[in-house]
Amino acid sequence: MEMENINTIRSLFPALDRKVYGKNLVYLDNAATSQRLQAVVDKWNEISLKSNANIHRAVHRLAEEATMAYEESREAVREYINATSTKEIVFTSGATASINLVAFCFGEAYVHPGDEVIVSEAEHHSNIVSWQLMCIRKQAVLKVLPVDDRGCLMLDKLEELCTSRTRIVAVTHISNVLGIVNPVKEIVRICHSKGIPVLVDGAQGIVHQRVDVQDLDCDFYAFSGHKIYAAAGTGVLYAKEKYLQEMPPYMGGGEMVGTVTFSRTTYAELPLKFEAGTPNFAGGATLKPAVEFMKRIENQLVEENSSEIVAYMMKELEADPRIHIFGRPEDLSVKIPLFSFVVEGVHHEDLALILDKMGVAVRSGHMCAEPLMTRFGVTGMLRASFAPYNTLEEAEYFIASLHKAIAMLA
Repeated sequence: MEMENINTIRSLFPALDRKVYGKNLVYLDNAATSQRLQAVVDKWNEISLKSNANIHRAVHRLAEEATMAYEESREAVREYINATSTKEIVFTSGATASINLVAFCFGEAYVHPGDEVIVSEAEHHSNIVSWQLMCIRKQAVLKVLPVDDRGCLMLDKLEELCTSRTRIVAVTHISNVLGIVNPVKEIVRICHSKGIPVLVDGAQGIVHQRVDVQDLDCDFYAFSGHKIYAAAGTGVLYAKEKYLQEMPPYMGGGEMVGTVTFSRTTYAELPLKFEAGTPNFAGGATLKPAVEFMKRIENQLVEENSSEIVAYMMKELEADPRIHIFGRPEDLSVKIPLFSFVVEGVHHEDLALILDKMGVAVRSGHMCAEPLMTRFGVTGMLRASFAPYNTLEEAEYFIASLHKAIAMLA
């Protein structure tokens, strides 16, 4: 099917046809989770109903089918992000699990008392708390790369933050609050010039940028399946093989072992070394149709639609003096269609509740980025985040609904 218009894309997502409180659903909480592709639901059902068996172990037909579907997804992900080998593609339950895996295993292998880890001020809690836990365990120091008033990383501060004790830099590709594409390739270049590896939290980045891990040259890249239209409970950790070979495993159990005795255990070949236990094999199989869809929508139509929404939303939000937007780069080409803001005199949750009654689904709160809220002096924000299946007409309906909600509350 050719993606000749946005309605063609929308037709592939059954949930977009539903009504909420008698209104057509306008789903603008995509930064939290995307809606499911029909092809993803079909694959889930196929595995769950016809090929429901533990993978990699048994020799019977059902196990063979489930294993093949799971490993086909791994190859599809490898090809999509241009990893050199499927050995570098570890399947997890999501970006959070991927980051925690690296924080624990990297910490065990390379971090010692007095060493340093750098994160940015714009990080999701997943890329803060996991490193805090590691720093507490290893008696290391967590340092923070700040953002400026527009929400852009203060890249000029990075070199002075890096020292001979810096062991890793962990930074988001795109903030789930600010919606700004960070210069991760330049961050990697700076860090690598000092011998420092880089982890990129790609939970939002994989959605809005075509990621080539070899071109980025990042050492780790983490993302979730549920944000790219696959099943929930699925995730990916890309890691350079060198680190996966040297890091100890995160969990022990079945699947990740070579041989086990009471005196010694050897580990399975990569990537199974980091995939202990029965995996979410039905969910994992849905990553293949999800990334196939991602490739199909890489076209001028989708790019133009996104750019129109960004331009329209920024213009409309900035026109109202009561609204304060966070994530306002001078160059809108690095702004994705994600908009976080507060309205003077109105609580963000009250706005979200009224918008819900109008059929508009948005996010309110601190978006799992409480330090960033503190940086901007707020307790929470309202966020509208768009996906390729959202239309300019939905953006216009959101703005009209927002003005109505403000009028009711102000």
